[in-house]
Amino acid sequence: MKPPNSQRPGGGNRPPGSGRPPFNRGPDRGGGGGAGGNPGRQHTPHGKAIAGQPARPQGSHTLRTDGPTDNRGPRPQGKPLHMRPQDGQHRDRPRNDFPPDRQRDHAPQPRLPDTPRGAIWLYGLHAVAAALANPARRLRHLMLTEEAQQTLTQRQPPPWPVPPETVERGRLDHLLGRDIAHQGAALLADPLATPSLQHVLDRSGPLIVLDQVSDPRNVGAILRSAAAFGVAAVIAQDRNAPDETGALAKAASGALETIPLLRAVNIARTLIALKAAGLWTVGLDAGGAVLSGPALADRRVVLVLGAEGDGLRRLTRETCDEIAGLHMPGRMDSLNVSAAATVALYELARRA
Repeated sequence: MKPPNSQRPGGGNRPPGSGRPPFNRGPDRGGGGGAGGNPGRQHTPHGKAIAGQPARPQGSHTLRTDGPTDNRGPRPQGKPLHMRPQDGQHRDRPRNDFPPDRQRDHAPQPRLPDTPRGAIWLYGLHAVAAALANPARRLRHLMLTEEAQQTLTQRQPPPWPVPPETVERGRLDHLLGRDIAHQGAALLADPLATPSLQHVLDRSGPLIVLDQVSDPRNVGAILRSAAAFGVAAVIAQDRNAPDETGALAKAASGALETIPLLRAVNIARTLIALKAAGLWTVGLDAGGAVLSGPALADRRVVLVLGAEGDGLRRLTRETCDEIAGLHMPGRMDSLNVSAAATVALYELARRA
């Protein structure tokens, strides 16, 4: 055992006449209650020790004799007591009130700076040019760099519904993010109105139903393939599917303005309604027979695609008229959902 140190607070041989009562730093910075402590010592709210006072401080706090105590006096009103983490505990661990999948699906999307509520920023030359040419799209503000304005003038000659504001590329980087490939073009617009199912049925061509496909870039790529192969509309679930965003529009490369994107509350009931209208529903899955376009030449097809990784849900799979897969003679047995949609649409187009 080390001898008491008279030069250290809490030592047993403190020289008299120092002008201060003995003071001990306990396990916590408040002291008191530890080995060699001074349990009779009291702090005022200002933190000054008063010698010779009773052990019970003023207020509702009661000193404990069976362990370390906190003699710092009553806490000021309105300030919570922050306890330091014990050894072995994580510091500054972020809170996550939702599981990762629920947080991804239901967390509110942050709005970009200078974005009115309900409006979205479209970016990319193809997406902006298509939105300028769409009379159904309500436009608010157009921002272009000088180079982008020259390119856009060649693709979509003026006059445009909104006058452009010439800006530096750095302003668009600050507005949209430096990792966004905006190509010097950004357009503030309102989301498109959702058409009715009957309006979709009056259009010609096959339909695509997405069963919880959640990646906006995959949905945008599917819209682009749908425009290339004459699809009448794409139907996505109201929940567990991305909203209309700039990333989705950029991946669609202008197809968002020409292919209707519907939202369905219940995919199984939507398939039943489409079957009642005379359409043939085909779920795309590797476990089915090989998809054949010529075999479906006399039917209007609804192509049903499942989520990335999970595929079709059980009820969706059971509601489809048939399950079909893609002919893949190579060593890979699956494709990305947007790539699988493109191959399947090509096969359906081959029936003619």
